[in-house]
Amino acid sequence: MIVVVGAGAAGLVAAIFARAGGQDVLLLERTTDGGRKILISGGGRCNILPSALQPERFVTDSPPHLLRGMLRSWPLAAQHAFFEHEVRIPLALEEETGKWFPVSNRARDVRDGLMNLARERGVEVQSQTTVTSMEVRGSEVPGFSPGQARWRLTTSRGDIDASAVILATGGLSVPLTGSDGTGLAIARRLGHDMHATYAALTPITGSTPLLASLSGISLDVRVRAKWEGRTVESRGGFLFTHWGYSGPAVLDVSHVAVRSHGHQPAAVLRVQWTERHADTWARELSATQGLIVNLVSRHLPERLAEVLCLEAGLPPDRRGPELRRHERTALVDALTSYELPWSGDEGYKKAEVTGGGVALTEVNARTLESNRHPGLFLCGEMLDAFGPIGGHNFAWAWATGRAAGLGAAARLETSARYVRRE
Repeated sequence: MIVVVGAGAAGLVAAIFARAGGQDVLLLERTTDGGRKILISGGGRCNILPSALQPERFVTDSPPHLLRGMLRSWPLAAQHAFFEHEVRIPLALEEETGKWFPVSNRARDVRDGLMNLARERGVEVQSQTTVTSMEVRGSEVPGFSPGQARWRLTTSRGDIDASAVILATGGLSVPLTGSDGTGLAIARRLGHDMHATYAALTPITGSTPLLASLSGISLDVRVRAKWEGRTVESRGGFLFTHWGYSGPAVLDVSHVAVRSHGHQPAAVLRVQWTERHADTWARELSATQGLIVNLVSRHLPERLAEVLCLEAGLPPDRRGPELRRHERTALVDALTSYELPWSGDEGYKKAEVTGGGVALTEVNARTLESNRHPGLFLCGEMLDAFGPIGGHNFAWAWATGRAAGLGAAARLETSARYVRRE
C-alpha cells in the first residue's frame, strides 16, 4: 500500500497518479476536508496554471537544473488537458493577468474535482488524521524483501504500515489551512539535507507617516529588490496597506527582504511608479508651465503624487518655471527609483508559500524518491523551490505530485516483480 500524507494540491495529484499504477492508496489529511490552500488561492477563484511557464523566475538554493527538470516533467499543455478532461473542470484564460482559472471562478470546484477524481479512482481518504512520526521497518516484517522499503507511520488514529510513503504536507505558510511543518520535521529527522525555511510571497511591513496615509491606493509598478549584489525585479500590482505594502509586485520580491532581515545592510527596495523613465520625466518637468503636482497627478493617483512631491522637497504650489535643479533631480528619483522604507514582513501567516525546505539534491529528479530512504517520496511545497504569483506554484505542485505518485507506483511494481522472481 502507498500512503500519501497531505491532501493539498500536490498530495491529491500524487494520490491520483499513484492509484493509476494499480496500487492501493491511502490519503491521510489532518483537516476535515483538505485542499484549503486551493480554496483561498486567487481570491477564491484559484489560478490553476500560468499561461506560460517561467522557470527562470523560480527561487531555490538547490542546483537550478534540477528545478527546471522537475518543473518541466509535466508540460503545461498536459496539465491543462488533465484538468479539463480528467478532473472535468473547464478552464478560461484571463488575458490581462496571463492566468488560467476555472470557468466557474470557484476554487472549490478545483478542490472538489480533485478529491472526487481521487475517490473515483479508488483512493481511500482518511481525514482528521495527524502523522506524528515515521520509521523504517526492517527485515523482521513478514514479507519483507530486499529493495522493498516498509514504513510504520504513527498517527492520531493508530499505527499504519505502508510499502511506500509520499510526503506532501506542504510547508509553513498560512497555518490556518493546516500547514504546520510536520513533513519538514519528519524529513529532517530522517536525515535529509534541509535548506533554511522562510516566508515567501508575503506582504512587507513598514512605512512613513506620509505613506501610511495612502492605505488602500493601488497601481501597477515595477519593484527592484537588491541585496548582496543581486537584484530581483517584478512588475505588477502594488497596494498600500495599513501596515506596509502588498500586491503581486511586492510579493514576488518579498523573499529578498525576508532573507535579509536582521542583516546589515538589509535589502534595498526601489519602486518605479510608472513605465515612464527618468529622461521622459525630466523633459516634461522642464517644459511644464503649470503646477508640478498636477503634472505628476496625470500619471499617478493624486494623493500619491502629492506625497512624492512633498518627499522630494517641493512645496505644493511649485510651478514648472520655478522648479529648481535639485528639486527636479529629487522628484525624478522619487518617481523612477523611490526607496521604499520597510522594517519587516507579515511572515508565514500571510505568506503564499514557504521558501527553503528539502534540498532538491535529496530526491531522484525523475521519481522524487528520497536518495536516503527507498520507498519515501517528497513533493510540493516541502521541496526547496517556489515561483512567482500567478499559478506557477500550482504548476510545481501538480508536476511534482504527479512525479511522486508515478514514482511510488513504479517502486512497488518493481518490488513485486522481484518477489515473483524469488
